[in-house]
Amino acid sequence: MWFASCGSYLGNWFEFVGTQWIITEKTESMVWSSYLGAAHLLPSLVLGIFGGIVADRVNRRTLLIVTQAVMMVIALAFAAVVWLDVATPWILIGLALAQGVTIAFNTPAWQVLVPRLVPRDELVKAITLQGISFNAARAVGPALAGIIMGIWSPTALFMLNAISFIGVMVAVLKTPDAPAPDAEPGWHRKVWADVKSAMRFVLLERGPRAAFLATTIFAAFGTPVLRFLSIFVEQVYELDPQYQAKAFGALTGIMGIGAVTGGLCLRFVPVWYPKHHVIPLSVLLGGLWILIFCATSNVWVAGGFMFFVGWFWMWAFNSSMSALQMLVTDSMRGRALAVCNTLAMGLMPAGYFFAAAVGESGAAWVRHSSPGYWTPGLATQIGVGACALMLVGAGLVMVIWRTPEVDGIKPGEPGYDRNPGLLRGLFASGHKP
Repeated sequence: MWFASCGSYLGNWFEFVGTQWIITEKTESMVWSSYLGAAHLLPSLVLGIFGGIVADRVNRRTLLIVTQAVMMVIALAFAAVVWLDVATPWILIGLALAQGVTIAFNTPAWQVLVPRLVPRDELVKAITLQGISFNAARAVGPALAGIIMGIWSPTALFMLNAISFIGVMVAVLKTPDAPAPDAEPGWHRKVWADVKSAMRFVLLERGPRAAFLATTIFAAFGTPVLRFLSIFVEQVYELDPQYQAKAFGALTGIMGIGAVTGGLCLRFVPVWYPKHHVIPLSVLLGGLWILIFCATSNVWVAGGFMFFVGWFWMWAFNSSMSALQMLVTDSMRGRALAVCNTLAMGLMPAGYFFAAAVGESGAAWVRHSSPGYWTPGLATQIGVGACALMLVGAGLVMVIWRTPEVDGIKPGEPGYDRNPGLLRGLFASGHKP
């Protein structure tokens, strides 16, 4: 299963690099890149909760097989339109929309399957391993995609992505059957009650809410750096066109290497340093490294910064999701994680459009008032930098005012410390032996 998921993740990165690069070449626009991201992610906002309900009510293994097969067909459609040279921005966005609808059902099915394959005391390690496999693919996939585009064409990327789904379907078929938990008679009449109970858990329970907010904030304001990376390569670094695709793949790959390294180093975080300190610290440092990355116009220096962006990207998402997984019961797992995924993934495009609006208006002001400081990629640097500042601010707030319930620590229990303070938050002095 691990090797199959790595192959699928590798194919997903091939598709990401291919579509993002074609959109950038055809439009050179942050807004069009935002449209592509919105088409891919907004279906999760509309259908994500319903996908979680379905994952709680049907056979999870069967659902995964169906969604993987549909995604394979869509990948073949990407390959066909690029090979026929009819891959207009609107066609790519339409296919991305179809992929997004499928992902809304695939993601909760995958998330509720993993906890059924490992004991509860091994769940955090399993989630970390899954995150490492995703980012190991990101370390290799984009760099390899850049080479493949340089030698052949983007069509090859989409074909390889389609083939990767076959391995996943074979691996899923070999896992133990994953039937839905027993449901009461007439469960279909209780769908809305199920949704409300999951939303109450995620949004009203203090621990799950804090983990969810960290995930959502980082998703909205951390992911624009990756969505607009192709524009950085094309406009900010002023590279020779023949090297741009390779540089795009290399930078995304370096980010993946940083994420894999960060995932492996999570084991060295002291056991007394709890997640309700790790998560805010990760959001804060992730924002700082993205901000530093935006300030440079040298591709080699940017590559070094991108390593640390990936490191704390991994820490932020992995720590938040593993905390939520540990707090939720199996009977509600699909719905609760669907609520989190629905809002986190659905709000990602808000970050893209925020970056585009701030970047374009900021660059226009600089061009009007101080034309000597204006450069073609300034809008991207300003927009993504503004998102990074939002992360830094959110991280500082979460470090100062912490939420011990993220680790299941209740008032009156040892280690329950809500006394505000920046240094207490950074050094976890209330937990250190």
